[in-house]
Amino acid sequence: MNSAPPTGALPGLEDGAVYRSLFGAYPDGLLLVDLQGVIRLANPAACALLGYEPGQLAGVPVEPLVPDAIRPRHAAYREAYAKAPRARPMGTQMELVARRRDGSEVMVEIALSPLQDHGLPYVVAAMRGVAEYPRVKQALQRARYAEHLAQFGRLAVDARDAQPLLERVPAIAAQALQVESVAILLLGHDGQDLQVRAGVGLLPHEGPGKRLRLEAGSAAAEVIASGSPVRVDAAGLSPPHRTEGLQAELSVPLTDRGRRIGLMVARSQAAGRFGDEESRFLESLASLLATVLQRSSTEEALHHAQRLESVGQLTGGVAHDFNNLLTVISGNLQVLEDLPVHDSEPALAQSVASAMRATRRGAELTAKLLAFSRRQVLQPSTVDVAALLRSLTDMLRRTLDQRVSIALDAQAMHCLADPMQLESALLNIAINARDAMPQGGRLAFSCRPAQVLPAALASEEDGATSPTQGYVAIAITDDGSGMSEEVRERAFEPFFTTKEAGRGTGLGLSTVYGFARQSRGGVDIDSAPGAGTTVTLYLPRTLPVARSPAPEPPAGKPAKLPPGLHVLLVEDDAEVRRVVEGFLVSLNCELHGCATAEEALAVLDSDEAVDLLLSDVVLGPGMRGTELAEVARAQLPGLPVLLMSGYTSGLVDEASAWELLSKPFTSGELEQALLRALAAASS
Repeated sequence: MNSAPPTGALPGLEDGAVYRSLFGAYPDGLLLVDLQGVIRLANPAACALLGYEPGQLAGVPVEPLVPDAIRPRHAAYREAYAKAPRARPMGTQMELVARRRDGSEVMVEIALSPLQDHGLPYVVAAMRGVAEYPRVKQALQRARYAEHLAQFGRLAVDARDAQPLLERVPAIAAQALQVESVAILLLGHDGQDLQVRAGVGLLPHEGPGKRLRLEAGSAAAEVIASGSPVRVDAAGLSPPHRTEGLQAELSVPLTDRGRRIGLMVARSQAAGRFGDEESRFLESLASLLATVLQRSSTEEALHHAQRLESVGQLTGGVAHDFNNLLTVISGNLQVLEDLPVHDSEPALAQSVASAMRATRRGAELTAKLLAFSRRQVLQPSTVDVAALLRSLTDMLRRTLDQRVSIALDAQAMHCLADPMQLESALLNIAINARDAMPQGGRLAFSCRPAQVLPAALASEEDGATSPTQGYVAIAITDDGSGMSEEVRERAFEPFFTTKEAGRGTGLGLSTVYGFARQSRGGVDIDSAPGAGTTVTLYLPRTLPVARSPAPEPPAGKPAKLPPGLHVLLVEDDAEVRRVVEGFLVSLNCELHGCATAEEALAVLDSDEAVDLLLSDVVLGPGMRGTELAEVARAQLPGLPVLLMSGYTSGLVDEASAWELLSKPFTSGELEQALLRALAAASS
């Protein structure tokens, strides 16, 4: 007999409508499975969890929902369960995995409720995705981030070129964070702009290679200044970002040996997308990337420095031999100039003059080679950089193309450098800048303090300690055609030039490089095609010194060599020795010529008179000219010493302690150098 529903019963309860509604609305996935393991009913939550459309699971065996690896065990378990069904609640901490329709897997917890006690041949399986638990969601999220970090780490271990890795990082970050946009921005050399180096989902104004102004007060400026992550919500985003529908932004710094070199930016169209976990992940990824960039730049700088050092050794050796040849050629040309026939034969005089001009050009060429190979003798002093730049820019305004405007922004500071060589280096850079702007443009000079060298230059240091006062950074910027990466890499190599034949030797920037390195500084180039060029010269900073007024030169006739001056000449090249002997005879000197330092020592040990030692620095095997000078001065205190140099190898500092005459030289230049040596010895 059917009993009437109790008073107050819910509508529809008697016909099962409420039960069906509960089954469909239940938030967990519910499967009604028969004893043969076939699904008879599945609610929408189960279909969504397993990736099926509503109604598609009905009539499907449960085996396709079980991962392949555990399917054989599951069949045995299901058969055993069918014989002795029992309830099993959720929360048993069993790690279960369900296979979704697309083949992916999802971690689940499953509760089993057999209906046999109610006379029904079914089991109800309630399924809940574990990822819905906050604690588990966080753990899965961390695992996903860790896997992406490991993925990048594996790529970085074997990579020799940083650029491909740089281009892959944004995609890795975007996939891990599940966001729409990730960009890598590197700071320009002047610290005023950011260059887009790589990215995914970039905004229209952020194409690779584009330069973006580093705006004061922006999130990017805050990251660079503080070195800490910065999160921005929709209200803080700039208009271009909001136009693209972005609602959140996370920026983290890229740091190289404590110095900020750029930042990585992730953006999302979901508000509140970035929390502490995302920040830690992006910081870790940025740290790995910065390490890769650091390794790459260090290796690149080392290879570049080694290549330039090898070229420097070669060019220095060539300069030595070439200067000896020029000394012989110019010396014999001077002999021809002194012959009576020279004045009576105009054609001969013209030929000799032409040959002399060629030797001078050859001497200038070898001087540039010596500058590049850091074998020139510098005379460093305290230089007022601002005053030097004012003088140089005034001169350039009068001499450069009038279509080139010149700007100067120089702070008051001093550096330690050879003032003539510094001015020559800056002039070389300015001329290159002018040539890069054939239609005119802007040439800007500036100087500022720099505590340390840029990382790429610091890796080239020869082990010398950094100056206690830091550096003066002198920058020359043009808005010309710029350089490609390949050209920039070779810009300091001697004889490398992009100018047409006859418009340059390719030695301008190489001499700047040699001068800067020999002055315990460095030179850097920041350039890109169509974006102009900035060449920055770093020189040791020093404090200004008080200068005494220069003494007035004594009135009277120019000084002359004392007649019969006994000169001990030491030169291993016989042809050069013969030329110098001729010069000394013409200057009324008495001389004793030697080919080696050992021969000279024998003369010093004899009773022969020696009023002055004139020696080449590099004397081949055996004792060097600098060592001979020390021994001679020890034997004859106060002995005047004059050294000759065509190439001083690694003896620049030693040679600079003595009066030095560069080869090739004229008879008049030799006479003046001898007078300086005599004056130095008597002071």
